[in-house]
Amino acid sequence: MPIDQTLPFLPVNIAVLTVSDTRSLAEDRSGDTLVDRLLEAGHRLAQRQILRDDTDAIVARLHAWIEDEAIDCIITTGGTGVTGRDVTPEAVERVADKMIPGFGELFRWLSFQTIGTSTVQSRACACVARGTYIFALPGSTGAVKDGWDGILKDQLDSRHRPCNFVELMPRLLER
Repeated sequence: MPIDQTLPFLPVNIAVLTVSDTRSLAEDRSGDTLVDRLLEAGHRLAQRQILRDDTDAIVARLHAWIEDEAIDCIITTGGTGVTGRDVTPEAVERVADKMIPGFGELFRWLSFQTIGTSTVQSRACACVARGTYIFALPGSTGAVKDGWDGILKDQLDSRHRPCNFVELMPRLLER
């Protein structure tokens, strides 16, 4: 899809949350990959944190970031699988005003090109919560690359045509 170079690029303030019971910041390759890509695209890293797979803790962090006017968008990595400890989609649903089902559908279609039918195990999802976008990606670096390179890089670029998430930001709280 085309980028309209005649339009200004509007950087987005993005918070990155890694959900993992086993990773520290030093071992967070998927979080590093995501941060590198968003900075390379010209966006700003608003905050970054790692939390264990705990629904209440994830919900609390999401609420705090949603209320932070310096954060436009939250991207999580990890916790989207089907095991008992994978609770990120449940946390996202608890804070959501509107789910964005097409995000997960498109993510799985793109991921299928890379990992085949194993993509069915992903519960990647997205929503709008009180004017803030939340995108939940799986925890592998490959999944982060699929999600960023295949969807978010363009949809978070204000110059992307025919439309993008950024141009909708001023209208997310309309009633």
